[in-house]
Amino acid sequence: MSTDVPADFSTGAAVRLRGVGKRFGGGVEAIGGLDLSVGSEEFVSIVGSSGCGKSTLLRIIAGLVPNTSGSVEVHGEPVVAPRRDVGMMFQRPALLAWKTSLENVLLPVRMRRRVEDDDLREAMRLLGLFHLEGFEHHFPQQLSGGMQQRVALARLMMTGAGVRLLDEPFGAVDELTRELLNLELLRIHERTASSTIFVTHNITEAVLLADRVIVMTPRPGRIAADVAVHLERPRSLKMTYSPRFQEIALTVREGIQLPQADRRRGE
Repeated sequence: MSTDVPADFSTGAAVRLRGVGKRFGGGVEAIGGLDLSVGSEEFVSIVGSSGCGKSTLLRIIAGLVPNTSGSVEVHGEPVVAPRRDVGMMFQRPALLAWKTSLENVLLPVRMRRRVEDDDLREAMRLLGLFHLEGFEHHFPQQLSGGMQQRVALARLMMTGAGVRLLDEPFGAVDELTRELLNLELLRIHERTASSTIFVTHNITEAVLLADRVIVMTPRPGRIAADVAVHLERPRSLKMTYSPRFQEIALTVREGIQLPQADRRRGE
């Protein structure tokens, strides 16, 4: 099913998947024959029921998990291992407890080479961008959950990756903090040139952030719907109350299918 999909992004796509499948040991088929293209500077949200393969799909794109079948390309090159031009952020901030905010943000650079003055200035700029002035030398345990996620976002930006993968990054924070982080991510996306793939269970969040929302079927994960989000940018929380927004969100919700076992429990 394709719902009012925008122009074809397959030409010059930043990310392209053709017939991608993933089968784990024991014969569990997580993803089956999935095709997807994500354009340069495009923001794509992925939603679906639990266990549909959303997180597995991100890990395949990141080169952290090999696909069993099909092909995966980033900027026209096959993905066979983790790439420097692909950055990933997980639900938990995964900050190093013994390093400060500044040191955590500098980690992607330090893993590749020696940190220079320009790197230090850029890390400080990013922390300022996420309203973390004055917390540069605080350790993770001294920060709130939302602040830790901002540090993790700054670290993702520090990679300089042209493709950013976010796996339910705001799922563990309260609703108010989540809204604030959504606004931060919107602001950053609109100021930087990158392709973003964002996994979430929250339909409102998915529509607010994205140019397109991909709805996946229950396992084995395939694309059930590809919904274009024709809302002007910059986006705001006020948009979520508009009839157009609600119409798009309803289209996404109607595309989500429950696994068979969940359907039977609901009967």
